[in-house]
Amino acid sequence: MMQSRTHNCGELRLSDAGKSVTLVGWLENLREVGSNLGFIVLRDFYGTTQIVIETEDMMKVVKPINKESTIQVTGTVRERSSKNNKIPTGEIEVVPEKIEILGRCRHNELPFEINHSREADETARLKYRYLDLRNPEVKQNIILRCNVVAALRQSMTEHGFLEITTPILTASSPEGARDYLVPARKHPGKFYALPQAPQQFKQLLMTAGFDRYFQIAPCFRDEDARGDRSPGEFYQLDMEMAFASQEDVFEVLEDVLPPIFAKYGKYDRASGAPFARIPYLEAMDKYGSDKPDLRIDLTVQDATEVLADCGFEPFKDNTVKAVVVSDFKESRKFIDKTTADVEVQAGNKAYWFRVDENNEVVGGIAKFVAPNKDAVIEKLGLKSGDLVVLSAGKLLAAQKTAGVIVKTFGAAVPGHMDKEQYAFCWIVDFPMYEIGEESGELEFCHNPFSMPSGGLETLLKAERGEIDPLSITADQYDLVCNGVELSSGAVRNHDPEIMVKAFEMVRLGEEDVKAKFPAMYNAFTYGAPPHAGIAPGVDRMVMLLAGEDSIREIIPFPMNKNAQDIMMDAPSTVTEHQLEELHIKLDLPEENKAE
Repeated sequence: MMQSRTHNCGELRLSDAGKSVTLVGWLENLREVGSNLGFIVLRDFYGTTQIVIETEDMMKVVKPINKESTIQVTGTVRERSSKNNKIPTGEIEVVPEKIEILGRCRHNELPFEINHSREADETARLKYRYLDLRNPEVKQNIILRCNVVAALRQSMTEHGFLEITTPILTASSPEGARDYLVPARKHPGKFYALPQAPQQFKQLLMTAGFDRYFQIAPCFRDEDARGDRSPGEFYQLDMEMAFASQEDVFEVLEDVLPPIFAKYGKYDRASGAPFARIPYLEAMDKYGSDKPDLRIDLTVQDATEVLADCGFEPFKDNTVKAVVVSDFKESRKFIDKTTADVEVQAGNKAYWFRVDENNEVVGGIAKFVAPNKDAVIEKLGLKSGDLVVLSAGKLLAAQKTAGVIVKTFGAAVPGHMDKEQYAFCWIVDFPMYEIGEESGELEFCHNPFSMPSGGLETLLKAERGEIDPLSITADQYDLVCNGVELSSGAVRNHDPEIMVKAFEMVRLGEEDVKAKFPAMYNAFTYGAPPHAGIAPGVDRMVMLLAGEDSIREIIPFPMNKNAQDIMMDAPSTVTEHQLEELHIKLDLPEENKAE
């Protein structure tokens, strides 16, 4: 029992009939039936209870109270004559003896109906997020998030990991996304940075002799928003293990995640250990994506040999990829709409033809396929009723467009997607290097601190010209669930000699490494253990568990797409005095001065 109430609004049952109780909560609604009869829905964190008004005097008390005011109700529990089986308290009601206002809502009109807030404009929801969160459906996502984080903490602790917090004010990182910078008042002209991730600190913990580390880590990146990424800040289950291999990391997460997904997820099925391991090049070739959704049974085939010279201009001198959709029974209108959706998402056109009941090719680009029909049917393993959707372009463009075809048609065509499950996989063997689009020179493909497969010897072979540097893979891996990348991880490059050689491949010498990463380089010269780690995104994880399409639905106080907190009016201007203390002068473009 709390001081201001004897029970909460989700607690009372028929067995409580006759009790004198005190409830507190928000006045969700007052339904008047007459001058002296009405029904109040009282809502708190735990649920709702019906309060029945039966006297003219009590009606005079409640009628002036605006919706969403907080009130205290003292009265007697009785059995309802008209029961509501949709709520736990639906068999009872409370007849009030006293109603007191605890916090008056001073607005006659609300920005939106609380129980329909998800239908409101997003700007209104974010501005009045404290009202949006009163919606039990919205609140449930935050409760889910709390439960998932607690379960992650418990499981990681049971696996022998120590929760250690790392600094929030740190040094700017020369790699990755844009930093959020914080001016240092005591060090004019210098800046802290908010950490994009605790990457260097967790590796230093391994060097310091801690064996297993984790934290629910806040990370800060000045990057644009999208459906599965929040601008500004996000949280990840950050972990690192000393004297560990890739398989050691896999074993931990394959034990930690499936029970949590099965217990808290919208679907009660989750992949068991071991998760599928798919090399990066195979993923791109077979699924057209390094984030394949294994709930979909469609895959990509290469059709370049049989279609590149068919006379269809977009195929000429290009890679051609095909996705076969078996037992296709949808209309031409459906095909046109879905291929248009592919083009919007991929930025490239998709083409198609069908195999009819006589094993003839019809529709779409069939006239170009027909002369070589038998070879195409044999190559792609086609049969009557198949729809073939194709992409063309340079290899990567053709692969990515085919990946969008797989995802779009797989989700839209009945029978090709087992939606109600969580399908995990590991993407492994990422390329260590790539040719930069802007520089035209060799650059790191992903994490520069990953261990190159084969270690120093592989790098030396590339240096001697015995192997192509682009053929070098890294001991790096991504965790993917239902087509969403939950995390990247790697076996770390803990050897200064290998680290320097890896950077020399991209035209950076030992002095550059020392200057850019002094703490980590110096620490590794004192004897560092082999170590590996990963950091699954908590926000994305909860988004998947809740079955939401937008990550903002599972964050208590999210920013909008422009990285603004319109509820708190952040970012905001500061006073001249604050700027002077920090030795900062503003030089704004004219359009910003006008604001």
